[in-house]
Amino acid sequence: MPLHDAVEVIVAKRDGHPLSDSQIDWMVDAYTRGEVADEQMSALTMAILLNGMDRREIARWTAAMIASGERMDFSGLSRPTADKHSTGGVGDKITLPLAPLVAACGVAVPQLSGRGLGHTGGTLDKLESIPGWRAALSNAEMLAQLDDVGAVICAAGDGLAPADKRLYALRDVTGTVEAIPLIASSIMSKKIAEGTGALVLDVKVGTGAFMKDEASARELAETMVALGTDAGVRTVALLTDMSTPLGLTAGNALEVRESLEVLAGGGPADVVELTLALAREMLAAAGVDGVDPADRLADGSAMDAWRRMIVAQGGDVDAPLPVAREQHVVLAPADGVLARLDAMAVGLAAWRLGAGRARKEDAVQAGAGVEWHARPGDVVAAGQPLLTLHTDEPARFERALASLEGGYDVVPEGSRPALTPLVIDRIA
Repeated sequence: MPLHDAVEVIVAKRDGHPLSDSQIDWMVDAYTRGEVADEQMSALTMAILLNGMDRREIARWTAAMIASGERMDFSGLSRPTADKHSTGGVGDKITLPLAPLVAACGVAVPQLSGRGLGHTGGTLDKLESIPGWRAALSNAEMLAQLDDVGAVICAAGDGLAPADKRLYALRDVTGTVEAIPLIASSIMSKKIAEGTGALVLDVKVGTGAFMKDEASARELAETMVALGTDAGVRTVALLTDMSTPLGLTAGNALEVRESLEVLAGGGPADVVELTLALAREMLAAAGVDGVDPADRLADGSAMDAWRRMIVAQGGDVDAPLPVAREQHVVLAPADGVLARLDAMAVGLAAWRLGAGRARKEDAVQAGAGVEWHARPGDVVAAGQPLLTLHTDEPARFERALASLEGGYDVVPEGSRPALTPLVIDRIA
């Protein structure tokens, strides 16, 4: 006789009651084993979306998801570990320069990453534009690379929080992705099971982010920091702006190229600023003092770590990156200042050009994406190139251009806009 039944748990949350530890443990375990049907878990996730969970419930739900699979152990490594997670945005290539940079500072970075879905790009898709690079590593390969190179960016194995894999796919098709308890437990179950000693969260807020308003982003950040702290992981979060896309490119190979510019000591100022801010937080959380990551960008050691990291996963660091066969240039409509470049509009355009996918099984184009030649606050002249669209299939330009309509404003020079700071707040 089972301890609970699914309907009892659904009704409790539907009626606004907190779930007991045993109800949560049973539900997550039974769903992972296939004893609770998808429609029953869908009903529960909708009840959670509508009625929420308290801190104890979220912590227990996260623990139950961790218990559904294996836990990794990095205690045998010769250096401390720190990881970073971003809630996703447009042009967010920060993981690419960040992991080798932090490794060059003496901290091991086990970066388990994902693929893009919809308008947000996936780190693995970006790296797969490098000829030969592979995302799938065994746990033994991952540990060996961390010991040798100090950084690994790879796909999470099937053994890590398998309950989350099932639950995420279900939330995606039932309109329950936005539930903060479920977002927080999804992210943190994988990060805690991964076994990192320190974690820095980059919680995006704005039009191109999951969380459109600061209050929701703050609630998510505080929830995840509490979960990490309660699990013994040194956790801190930065709230960062995602109303404007990061850097000057959104796409796969385009973002790798831009990341290489950062590692070479150049690159867009905002990408460098956020990379250094997160690196400093990761080093502090890992207990490493007296190392300035800016020095590691300047002296080439971060680039050396990048090359070793890519080669270790089969990538050809000297091979040319893919380039899309077709380009379309969007011209500035007037003289003035670029007042706004909407992250969601750019993200949708990149997606429609082939840089992203609508379903998990869709292929992506390595060379597709959007490049912008000015950032908000920059002076532009009528007729100068404002954006360049890249794709292998010119039939895609029309829909991409439609998604950019109303996505940028050029205003007279006298009415220069006030710009939001990139790092809005720090939550620890």
